[in-house]
Amino acid sequence: MKFSTVIQLSSVLLVAPRANAQLPGLGWLGCPTPSTIPNFNNSKLPDPFLFNDGLPVLTKSDWECRRAQIGALIQGYEAGVLPGKPSHVTSTFNATSGVLSITAFNGGNNITFAQTIKYPTGTAPAGGWPLVIGYDGGSIPVPSGIATLSYANSAMAVQNDLTSRGVGLFYDLYGANHTASSMTAWVWGVSRIIDALEDLPKANINTKKIAVTGCSRDGKGALMAGAFEPRIALTIPQESGSGGDTCWRLSLYEQSSGSVVQTATEIVQENVWFSTNFANYVNELEVLPYDHHLLLAMVAPRGLVSYENTDFAWLSPLSAWGCVSAAHTVYEALGVAQNHGFEQIGGHEHCAWPANLTASLNSFFDKFLLNENVSTDDFSTNDVFYNVTWNAANWINWKTPRLL
Repeated sequence: MKFSTVIQLSSVLLVAPRANAQLPGLGWLGCPTPSTIPNFNNSKLPDPFLFNDGLPVLTKSDWECRRAQIGALIQGYEAGVLPGKPSHVTSTFNATSGVLSITAFNGGNNITFAQTIKYPTGTAPAGGWPLVIGYDGGSIPVPSGIATLSYANSAMAVQNDLTSRGVGLFYDLYGANHTASSMTAWVWGVSRIIDALEDLPKANINTKKIAVTGCSRDGKGALMAGAFEPRIALTIPQESGSGGDTCWRLSLYEQSSGSVVQTATEIVQENVWFSTNFANYVNELEVLPYDHHLLLAMVAPRGLVSYENTDFAWLSPLSAWGCVSAAHTVYEALGVAQNHGFEQIGGHEHCAWPANLTASLNSFFDKFLLNENVSTDDFSTNDVFYNVTWNAANWINWKTPRLL
């Protein structure tokens, strides 16, 4: 993979390719990835197409660098550090029971966790079965022909309330004071599952055809996994609300406009989904050099479809629509707008799947997991924003480029 450096000469922009060597703590060579940007201030949604130093993103290779920068910032401000693969990990698979068992070591500590894969009947396709990893099982219908794994994310990092900080298997391995939030710890667990599946061909899973999903708090986690784990082909957050496919700035705007929604100030007092550091910024969101439109955009160009429920104002419906609309510009810039879907309706309970969305969901499964040539152009809202007005020009002040 390559990315480009933009060199300003007079009024001419030249694009110079560079090799993709990596340095510890820097990400791609020539692509510094600091965890914070001092003196940043922007009340609008930050521009996806500007590097940290203000130079423009011009190519698809540039986007890889920009994506790395965004990931570092999200970890620095709200998610905590995501560790890589430990130097010593072992895994086994029991073909009779479908149990995948993983043991990871870190210094003198080690943990073991096991997950069960449920397989479709019949003969596996060439390359193995596609797989859906469902946080706490997930809440969406999975078509036949796809294996499922119910991910015990709440065992990896407990999420009962604020007293859950530092509790769970991840913290048994890395220590209770590790900066990783529970959602970051969950991503680490998903990555170890994929590592094991890559190392164990007898599990008969096609690791190029993996989806991740979850609802509500688990929808937040599923989105984080899709953003930070590039081996996930399809990400499906369901009713993830604040901290998921909504933007912090837009949710605060909803609240200031009279709608009862969850904001960053409230969410850090509820649970351990975010790092302790995030509490330092929830009252001055303009200093964040990102918002969750950039978390969503980290999934690009891979498949992403999210679902929201306007029957619950608490889920910040305007914020969700504005946030995914801003993220959609990245998919447009990459020339893969159909890889990003969004549906926002009402008429059902929280995390209860409405049958009238199944066709949309199945089209994304068909395209990204089952190799079918189908349309995935579902991107709509019912415009139920509880008397709060959405004006894109007030929040999105960039022009969408065409990245080459």
